[in-house]
Amino acid sequence: MLKMEDKVLWGSETAKGGFRNEDDVIDKFNNWKNEKIAQEWLVKMGYVINEIEFVKAVKISGNYKTDVQVQVTIKLKEAIDCENISIKLVSNPQGFNQVDKREVDKYVEMWKIPKDVEEILRLFTGKISPRKDVKLMDSRRMFLTEMTEKEKDKLVNFFSKNKILVISDILKGRDKFSADWMLVILKKNKESYEWVLKDINTAMNVFGQGDVIITDKGSLRIGKITMQRKGGDGGRESAKMLQFKINPCLLFSN
Repeated sequence: MLKMEDKVLWGSETAKGGFRNEDDVIDKFNNWKNEKIAQEWLVKMGYVINEIEFVKAVKISGNYKTDVQVQVTIKLKEAIDCENISIKLVSNPQGFNQVDKREVDKYVEMWKIPKDVEEILRLFTGKISPRKDVKLMDSRRMFLTEMTEKEKDKLVNFFSKNKILVISDILKGRDKFSADWMLVILKKNKESYEWVLKDINTAMNVFGQGDVIITDKGSLRIGKITMQRKGGDGGRESAKMLQFKINPCLLFSN
């Protein structure tokens, strides 16, 4: 068993070693008997170390919110518990991490977005040509600050009304591999890191704090989540996707 004094340091202790990708997290879990950090994660998820018989971690491929699934077998218990973990590896405490991106059509279907709001999102991403009677910052699309007040209100009202659904879909997901946990690992340098592990409901509460507003830069902020036009990609059609971004390190301050 871990000592009680160790628990005080979880999430704030600077640990030695490094994480390159999700495979390193998998290796830690699969070597849980010898890896203190894996034992700390397991205890954080509610397990008692000396009651665990076997742990197996696997990578989840595909467009799922879960990056790693941890399968835990408890002694004298026939069933296997599965913990789905969304992993964010970051090196900049002020940086942003993309958590979801799709074509506007996909979000329209997911959230039953009405036609008038759909049109605003298409203007925002450049899926349809911007109006010619507006002075634009970018000839390819319209920023939300360039929309009419009525359009701004419609967009803000829709995302305010559906805020919980939107946050759940982009952070947790709704498929068989929906996330149970979010693990953020902040690389301080090549040899040290800090980590924080929160259940997904706590994570959603953290990133959902705040109103739905249009930013000065013409994007939408849903609590602490930013909705943007994807951009880049050499101007290809994929640049017109919507994307949602967070600063994962906000979990450290919770």
